[in-house]
Amino acid sequence: MSDLHTVNKSPFEKNSLETCLRLSKADSAILLYEDGVYGALKGTAVENMIASAVGDKKVYVLGPDYKARGLAEDRMIDGVEVVDYAGFVDLVEANDKVQAWV
Repeated sequence: MSDLHTVNKSPFEKNSLETCLRLSKADSAILLYEDGVYGALKGTAVENMIASAVGDKKVYVLGPDYKARGLAEDRMIDGVEVVDYAGFVDLVEANDKVQAWV
């Protein structure tokens, strides 16, 4: 039984992503969307946190939000998976509950 955690705030403006990563359990799914997608960028202050999380959690980025911000796929941290809106719905259905970190 796993949970889906959603983060929509930039990790450079709020600590929602950091708190989510610290409190979420192994085997949880984490979806970054809206400004949360900035947390998936290589070469940032949060890269190590995300890279470590990928070891025991599944980290996803909502592709349309990532692209809407003009971010290139080659800047994404290894191990982060891209999903579309249908993939977002699939994640909600596949998990027991959804925890929004705002």
